[in-house]
Amino acid sequence: MAAFLQWRRFVFFDKEPVKDPGENGKNFALPSGISACDSGRGHIVLGDILTICFLTRSLQLTSFQAYKLRVTHLYQLKQHSILVSVGQDEHGINPLVKVWNTDKRDSGSPLCTRIFPAIPGNKPTEVSCLSVHENLNFMAIGFTDGSVVLTKGDITRDRHSKTLTLHEGNCPVTGLAFRQAGKVTHLFVATLEKVQCYTLSVKEYPRLELDTHGCALRCSALTDPSQDSQFIVAGDDCVYLYQPDERGPCFAFDGHKILAHWHRGYLLLLTRDTKPDFGSRETSPTEKQILTIYDLDNKFIAYSAAFDDIIDVLAEWGSFYILTRDGNMFMLQEKDTQTKLEMLFKKNLFVMAINLAKSQHLDNDGLSEIFRQYGDHLYIKGDHDGAIQQYIRTIGKLEPSYVIRKFLDAQRIHNLTAYLQALHRQCLANADHTTLLLNCYTKLKDSSKLEEFIKSSESEVHFDVEIAIKVLRQAGYHSHAVFLADKHLHHEWYLKIQLEDLKNYQEALRYIGRLPFEQAETNMKRYGKTLMHHVPESTTVLLKRLCTDYHRSLHRICVSQANSEEFIPIFANNPRELRAFLEHMIEEEQSPPQGVYDTLLELRLQDWAHEQDPERKKGLQEAALLLLRRENTVFDKALVLCQMHNFKEGVLYLYEKGKLYQQIMHYHMQNEEYSKVVEACKTYGDKEVCLWEQALGYFARKEEDCKAYISEVLQHIDQNNLMPPLLVVQTLAHNSTATLSVIKDYLINKLQRESQQIEEDERKIRQYREETAHLRSEIQELRTSAKIFQKTKCSMCNSPLELPSVHFLCGHSFHQHCFESYAESEAECPTCTPENRKVLDMLRAQDQKRDLHDHFNRQLRSSNDGFSVVADYFGRGVFNKLTLITDPPGGKAGPGSLEADLQRDLLIHTKRNS
Repeated sequence: MAAFLQWRRFVFFDKEPVKDPGENGKNFALPSGISACDSGRGHIVLGDILTICFLTRSLQLTSFQAYKLRVTHLYQLKQHSILVSVGQDEHGINPLVKVWNTDKRDSGSPLCTRIFPAIPGNKPTEVSCLSVHENLNFMAIGFTDGSVVLTKGDITRDRHSKTLTLHEGNCPVTGLAFRQAGKVTHLFVATLEKVQCYTLSVKEYPRLELDTHGCALRCSALTDPSQDSQFIVAGDDCVYLYQPDERGPCFAFDGHKILAHWHRGYLLLLTRDTKPDFGSRETSPTEKQILTIYDLDNKFIAYSAAFDDIIDVLAEWGSFYILTRDGNMFMLQEKDTQTKLEMLFKKNLFVMAINLAKSQHLDNDGLSEIFRQYGDHLYIKGDHDGAIQQYIRTIGKLEPSYVIRKFLDAQRIHNLTAYLQALHRQCLANADHTTLLLNCYTKLKDSSKLEEFIKSSESEVHFDVEIAIKVLRQAGYHSHAVFLADKHLHHEWYLKIQLEDLKNYQEALRYIGRLPFEQAETNMKRYGKTLMHHVPESTTVLLKRLCTDYHRSLHRICVSQANSEEFIPIFANNPRELRAFLEHMIEEEQSPPQGVYDTLLELRLQDWAHEQDPERKKGLQEAALLLLRRENTVFDKALVLCQMHNFKEGVLYLYEKGKLYQQIMHYHMQNEEYSKVVEACKTYGDKEVCLWEQALGYFARKEEDCKAYISEVLQHIDQNNLMPPLLVVQTLAHNSTATLSVIKDYLINKLQRESQQIEEDERKIRQYREETAHLRSEIQELRTSAKIFQKTKCSMCNSPLELPSVHFLCGHSFHQHCFESYAESEAECPTCTPENRKVLDMLRAQDQKRDLHDHFNRQLRSSNDGFSVVADYFGRGVFNKLTLITDPPGGKAGPGSLEADLQRDLLIHTKRNS
């Protein structure tokens, strides 16, 4: 059976007669006696007996006389306005070739640029076929005697071309075609018996015989470049396709071939049942001819119909035009692609529709719709495997949910898996698709596919890694989830699975140790407590490294140190590890955070408080004190810690460091350490004298027998005159056990010193009175009597006086030159000036300090003897004005008299502030 009978037949062309626009819808009538025709450059070219006619798209017909006798062949170039014709101007066998330029005119006709006779070797023979290369450099003419004449060069001019006989044979030449591939030019030559190919781009034009059978006249054609410019030879049994070096595929199309054309992917064959001899191409008026249009790529017949006596079939203006012998012209208009596809859809020919769409270069959206319809068709038929393959081809155009809903049934899970895999491969899957695909794998328990999916290379990852980890974890595929998290550096998920699901704490700790510093720090803060609970020693080691000298294990790049204070809460239930961590920080860090120091101090104090072994307790005490002696000790915090744990040595050390001497003594007082109280007074009494007064008050309030301590305190108070005797007596009066014998020696010594002081003061008074009386007598004498100067020596140089000399009332005399050399003022004696100036300065200082009450109060508080301070200010006259203001009228001293106030202030201000 012929191959074409197995091909499906369609009507992809609409046939309609061409109407004459000027004849009210009548059929257009062709010129009679058409002997040759061709098309191109926007018109159909017709050759009758004498003229050549041009038919435009609007069916306007123009003609000119080309030959005197007849036109036999026409060839219209497609890329140039050049028409080549063969005809006769004279009777006999004398074919003449003319080249016309249809863009130029000569007396209204196209310009004839060249005329030359077409005779091979001056042998009279008829022209059988004609072909012209589009580059205008080659023209081939075939003859009935088997010769082929080749014109090389510019075919439009005589002097730029040369003509030679390329081929000679015994069989008529039935077909010629030029093929251009890059810079290589071939000429196919078909005869009744052979098919040959010449290579024109090589010298000597080598020839290759392709086949030993040929074809009839007009039964050969050249495909377009999309089909690799193959040479078609239509025999009565088969249609053959040829490459320049070999024969290609063949198609068994039965029927006697009359005509073969190729246009835009279609092969047009005109056939009839009988096989007349060569040269007898005419048929009887009643005989039908079959015009068939084949689509060789898609293997179907696009159109087939019977016609009466066809002259030729021409392609122009996007359609096929059929010229018949009776003068009619028919147009075959190709249906649009969508219409053709719908015709195929109705017959469920989806494969053919897909192939057709591709050959028609349909866009991706159109192809996707065909795939969808094909998939729906297969799905309805129950071919789910085939349907899913078609749906896969719609990815990127069709919404995935349309397909997924169809295959959610558990029995279709394999098909759904295939679709989801393709969706991921094209990087069009979202998180839901990834979740669904992984669930399919887990339900199928297809570990191999699952591993293949998650272990794909970085460039092949087409899914949301985090979603995949979540799904695998929920499905219990923890090892797969860990692998994925490790491979794609999802550190948080890796650690979460290792710690919460696999309980692999050591591996999680090792993983953290390989992370960059910032991520390692963050994860230790997040999981540190869990790791410390299960692997305390290894966790402590990592924390030490993280806070001192952290390096990544792989790249040994030093990074910033973490703040050790922030990790202290991790050790909440691990005091031993905490102590080791803090001690490491104290030793390694130059300035550890304050929290590290405070926490370590608290730990050491706790250890000291709970230790029972005296030797170890002593060692812990030294360790705690060593920590307290560090420079970064915060006094308040350390003191609170020491007091909380009753760490006596630490408390006393901090008091001494803070110069809180009274607190030291009060601490001993609270613990009734009498000897320590006295010892503290001796140690710090010079720095804070009020300690002795407080010590005396402390022992005075004790009802116990503290006479020895009171006596020792009184002795020191007496030696340094720290308290007035009256205040001492008042202080001891509160102690019932302190008898007079306790203070007898103190009072006797005090009274003796007071008596001695009184005697000394009385002696000075007498001395000052005598000096004052002497000075007053001198002043009176100077005022009332003349002064006799009897000095014989200069008071400055101690040399005998010589005139001129200078004398002062003070009794000093000077040479005038000595006086001028040493005197600072003409009115002052150089010898008495220093002493006088001291007295004047003292007077001025007293005047300036008369109103400095704050200065008086400070002196009164800081002095050991308040009476002396008050007496000194009385002597300066500070209280003179105060006395006048506060004295009541009449000069009587009231309750607020100066003496009472002074006595009260004296008793108060002689005490030191604690």
